[in-house]
Amino acid sequence: MTLLVLGINHKTASVAVREKVAFSEEKRQLALQQIHQQDLAESAVILSTCNRTEIYLHHRQISPQECKQWRTNCINWFANIHQLSVDELNKSIYTHQNQQAANHLMRVACGLDSLILGEPQILGQVKQAFQISEDYYQAANIPLSSTLSRLFQKTFATAKRVRTETNIGESAVSVAYAACSLARQIFESLHELQILLVGAGETIELVSRHLLRHGVKKLMIANRTLSRAERLVETLASNTPIEVYSLDELQTPLNQADIVISSTSSPNVLITKAMAEIAEKARQFRPTLMVDIAVPRDIDENVSELESVYHYTVDDLQDIIQRNLSQREQASEQAQDIITQECMDFFEWLKVHQFSNLIRHYRDEAENTRQELLEKALHQIQQGENAEKILQELSYKLTNKLIHAPTQTMQSMMRSGNAEGLHAFSNALHLTHPLNEKND
Repeated sequence: MTLLVLGINHKTASVAVREKVAFSEEKRQLALQQIHQQDLAESAVILSTCNRTEIYLHHRQISPQECKQWRTNCINWFANIHQLSVDELNKSIYTHQNQQAANHLMRVACGLDSLILGEPQILGQVKQAFQISEDYYQAANIPLSSTLSRLFQKTFATAKRVRTETNIGESAVSVAYAACSLARQIFESLHELQILLVGAGETIELVSRHLLRHGVKKLMIANRTLSRAERLVETLASNTPIEVYSLDELQTPLNQADIVISSTSSPNVLITKAMAEIAEKARQFRPTLMVDIAVPRDIDENVSELESVYHYTVDDLQDIIQRNLSQREQASEQAQDIITQECMDFFEWLKVHQFSNLIRHYRDEAENTRQELLEKALHQIQQGENAEKILQELSYKLTNKLIHAPTQTMQSMMRSGNAEGLHAFSNALHLTHPLNEKND
């Protein structure tokens, strides 16, 4: 059994690098297809968020001697699908195997590896990543690895336990929360401000709720799909005026906005420096805060050159986030204790599962041997050969074949000094261990 995770996150790479390895939905489907076709894994789950891209792979057939080469092959594939050089990728990539991989996944899902410690959004993103893989393998009629499936289900249960038994999520913080905190630092009050939100996903919904709680004057939402933005407005159910625009109309709300917060999955820049210049003049050079929490970026980084624009990316939110960490550090230690316990529990299950497969395989092999020898013996008897001789030969060959593997195992345990294993084997056969026998 081999689990492997390849990853790049906010700790190892800048947003400029992270956006190069982000997976669009189309590329994610292609990646899962290539992983199967190239036999890189039996199953894989791809997690791609603003702050991380990680690929979780499981392959039963990789021996310990093959692990290093397998890891290299996976990294080479990862570089190739994103059209990066391996040297460039190796500067930022990290890998974990087996127990370390499982521990890492649980830490990620519980928010212990997030930019904001304990942020709750990541669990939903991990669940969605797993669901996408599950749907892909089902549609492709490919069995999803039971080990990988069990690991993710165990991870979801662990995250729930961490939320229940620790205070990791008491002070609700997220990238969305940090963006709103930044706005409150730059502007004395949000009550008289007009705010443009670009996108209509989960992050923008969280931003909307934070802003509405602080009594903003007017909210504008621009999204590629108008119907999705309209559904978000219905979900928010606010008395605050909320206007909806398409991305083709983006310049209109941009000219009005005191604050712009953008979080879409667009592969291209949506707000250019030229658009910001037009808005700057329309606003008569009043200050504008632009917060880009998308990966790849939605806002041209050159807007920061404009006199009246305050421009921040995900990476710039780090200082705000640090101030929210202290109250969560103790909870994170408690959470890690739970993760360690649950991780050990998973691997205990895995050992039992693997040995049950071993027993089933051994019984199947024994039955195949019996059938093969029986068919041969019956054929010889039908040909008129001596039945007693044939039965004697059958029993001799069957015994030799069935005891061959256990005998080799006992010899191996004797050479390695595995007294515990020999005792267990002896007890299973209802024999008296030689060490307990009395001398005559």
